[in-house]
Amino acid sequence: MKIGSIDLGEKPLFLAPMEDVTDPSFRCMCKEFGADVVYTEFISSDGLIRDAAKSLRKLEISDAERPVGIQIYGHLIEPMVEAARMAEAARPDIIDINFGCPVKKIAGRGAGSGMMRDVPLMVEMTRRIVEAVDHTPVTVKTRLGWDDENRNIEEIALRLQDVGIAALTIHGRTRAQMYRGEADWTLIGKVRDNPAIQIPIIGNGDVDSGPKAAAMFDRYGVDGIMIGRATYGRPWIFREVKHFLATGEELPQPSVRERAAIARRHLLKSVEVKGEYVGVLEMRRHLSNYFKGLPNFKETRLRLVTLTDIPELLATIDSIADRWGDFDVSRIVPAPLSHNL
Repeated sequence: MKIGSIDLGEKPLFLAPMEDVTDPSFRCMCKEFGADVVYTEFISSDGLIRDAAKSLRKLEISDAERPVGIQIYGHLIEPMVEAARMAEAARPDIIDINFGCPVKKIAGRGAGSGMMRDVPLMVEMTRRIVEAVDHTPVTVKTRLGWDDENRNIEEIALRLQDVGIAALTIHGRTRAQMYRGEADWTLIGKVRDNPAIQIPIIGNGDVDSGPKAAAMFDRYGVDGIMIGRATYGRPWIFREVKHFLATGEELPQPSVRERAAIARRHLLKSVEVKGEYVGVLEMRRHLSNYFKGLPNFKETRLRLVTLTDIPELLATIDSIADRWGDFDVSRIVPAPLSHNL
């Protein structure tokens, strides 16, 4: 599979762009475990143009993450075109347009999946962005449609291809569904099977294991798979999926000791990238997820999400390895998928 001139090999795996999740340190962890492409958190075009500090920070990428995509969103063409130029100046490998986020404050303004209610505007915005960037392939992430009466992804895919996108990621739900129910990959497969579609089609939605990924590749013929919510506290899912695709065998889950070692590296990377205060603060959501399911963990979890001193945090992580090191991790049941942008 190729996106522009980027050769990703067969059956590549993508880390979905997720707000407050796919920061630089988490992207590096997912790359370490085999993600072929990672994406930034999605970035507001208005924020970039206003020079908002938070939006500008999201443009920061490193060579260790490559290939890496910057994802932008907005509801007006001119700000989106300017944001795409600013994103290209940060030297990503891919610029991705978010036409899929269902959150009310975004979709309700006509951005994200709200753009699916105005397909001509979506197409024109995409055309302008493709024309505005000189050397970077432009991709799109979207959904099946606005609601069950408007599952028009086949038409959208063809029209976006016509204006020059290099790949299309499809989440297998409508905007009306949000994240409820199971993702429906049937239409994703129909888009992939359409002989007029010449660009890669990446499927997204509910993939949380090697067997599930293999089934989606085999049944629907997608070129790649994007994984979102199942990476929470589990960046090693990419290693698991790749091993299953190569061997047909499932890897055992990482021991608590290995999870502690991963959490340690992740924390230190976050501090390296963001500084001590912000690095610790923004690691809290990740640290608690690494150890979900451990018994009698409430007090330790509270320490993970309240401590600000790095040596104390590292000592707490080490204590987890010591106390729960022999715990049977097969007893940990993954939490239900709940959020994917």
